[in-house]
Amino acid sequence: MLYSVPLFQRTRIRLALSLGITLMASACGGAPGPIDLGSIRLPPGFSIAAYTTQVPGARSMSLGDDGTVYVGTLDQGKVYAVRDADGDGRAEQVSTVASGLNAPNGVAWLAGDLYIAEVSRISKIGNIKAHRERPATPEVIYDGYPSDKHHGWKYLRTGPDGKLYTAVGAPCNVCKPEKEVYATLTRLDPDGKNFEIFARGLRNSVGFDWHPVTHELWLTDNGRDWLGNDLPPDELNHAAKAGLHFGFPYCHGKDIADPEFGKEAACSQFTAPEWSFPAHVAALGLRFYTGAAFPVNYRQQLFVAQHGSWNRSQPQGYRVVLVRFEQGKPVAEEAFAEGWLKPDGTVTGRPVDILQMPDGALLVSDDQSGAIYRIAFQPATQVSKP
Repeated sequence: MLYSVPLFQRTRIRLALSLGITLMASACGGAPGPIDLGSIRLPPGFSIAAYTTQVPGARSMSLGDDGTVYVGTLDQGKVYAVRDADGDGRAEQVSTVASGLNAPNGVAWLAGDLYIAEVSRISKIGNIKAHRERPATPEVIYDGYPSDKHHGWKYLRTGPDGKLYTAVGAPCNVCKPEKEVYATLTRLDPDGKNFEIFARGLRNSVGFDWHPVTHELWLTDNGRDWLGNDLPPDELNHAAKAGLHFGFPYCHGKDIADPEFGKEAACSQFTAPEWSFPAHVAALGLRFYTGAAFPVNYRQQLFVAQHGSWNRSQPQGYRVVLVRFEQGKPVAEEAFAEGWLKPDGTVTGRPVDILQMPDGALLVSDDQSGAIYRIAFQPATQVSKP
């Protein structure tokens, strides 16, 4: 049974079993589960439907200028192109644009080209429209990233400055890596030049976005394991400028000193998170809402996918939350879409990334079910009397 699970998950499972923690098979990979959207709870007026169920391992998403959604994966080694050609809110075309890649989790569309982040490199498929119907061999633009599988999968976005941003996770649960590139957020030009470290002290960031007004970067970071069920929190960090350090491996959350490394540096030396999520929810993709289809109180607010805990005695996460912002700062967190985690602990879906579509609907990827969901808002209509 264990060998049907990816290598990085097998290591986690052995660690958990040795410490007496029960893991749910549905939370650790394996075959896609059934799609069950009838139990998903949303605020009044919102609805959820399957955009497509034909994207095994669906992870990060990026939107092309023609409405095509590009989707990365992990163990599948593929990148998909997903199209809703007739605009009915359901994709009828799914094709593979690249295959045989090393955990191509991150995808970013820019100026007609598709950039792909694998474990140790970034590559691109030029003029991606010409390759939507058949796989292409990506052109490598930068191959200087470490090859470690542990936290090696990468999120990829294009910033307001036109540069490519991707994080490099720590090659461990908690450690002091020898190479400075570990536990960082990096950026480089689309041609692979001018590589630099933008931020440090990030254990494993697999989602970030820029505020639509300030254009400043906000990013999630997954906290370390094995400090118990409720410590440390996952983080929402604010990188308002380059050069900040967010504490890993010395400090977790706002003021939790690491048992091994915390004596070397005080938490006060680092930039604290602006918001703390519950421990182990695995906060991943996030997106500020800039559309007009949702009610006004959702605009410029932050949606965050919580992939779900894998090593907590009582699982939590497995949902999409809304982080409320006031005057540019997070002030509250509330459930937006939940129900993939059943009361008995059964898991029917694991949200990964969020993408806003041109019509204002949100797409949510689910790597467990191999699906992408579409969340839309339908305002109440008044029936006119004769």
